[in-house]
Amino acid sequence: MSAIDWRGQAGSGRLGNDAVTGHIDDFRLWVADLAQFWREWAAGRDGPLVLGAHSMGAHLALRAVAERALDPMPDALFLTAPMFDVLPERVPATLRRGLAAVMCASGDPRRPAWKWSERPGEVPAFRRDLLTHDHDRYADELWWRQARPELVMGPGSWGWVRGAMTSMRGVTRPGVLETVELPVLIVATSADRLVGPRAIRRFAARLPNARTLWFGPEAAHEILREADPVRDRALAAIDEFLGGIGQ
Repeated sequence: MSAIDWRGQAGSGRLGNDAVTGHIDDFRLWVADLAQFWREWAAGRDGPLVLGAHSMGAHLALRAVAERALDPMPDALFLTAPMFDVLPERVPATLRRGLAAVMCASGDPRRPAWKWSERPGEVPAFRRDLLTHDHDRYADELWWRQARPELVMGPGSWGWVRGAMTSMRGVTRPGVLETVELPVLIVATSADRLVGPRAIRRFAARLPNARTLWFGPEAAHEILREADPVRDRALAAIDEFLGGIGQ
């Protein structure tokens, strides 16, 4: 098993003009990075090859598979809380894309698209509620933010928002998702306040070989960092899914 940081995030530097804002000009850069990593990682390995990803990474993983960007293709894909839309879902996507385009044209696309905190460097008080109900696992993240400051991430940039909306529009084109025939497991929560649950249901319904595990208000966005009843159920579903690959 191996894991990667996306270019410009976590310990892989920044593409914007400050130390915390997540910026990208075009999500194609991340798809290309994933393709290179996957090609090198998969070389010479035996057995089923499985790609797993979370949130924005889950969007990128599904996009890479749908675009046949990965060689060899994975044997299966599991996604947790996939970012198939950004909130608010009730606002038409055309309006959100238009707003992002205007904001990028009217100022530096690298500037934050939303407010992070009243005080620079301070973690917003509401952030834990968006991520997990488990106080200890959230506290562990805060410890790592202190121990490894390069891991600290804040809001996304307007360039990131524009890139995300453009990428999601491409993946949702008619006929794109329908070509993804490999087994896909999606673990999601209807109480997600960071990515769009309705979009996840729409995407899952269009994938020919997808199964889903849904949580409700007992789970926030970081399902694998949730309290044990949620986390254990999610891990058990992933284990069962992986156990059936290649049989």
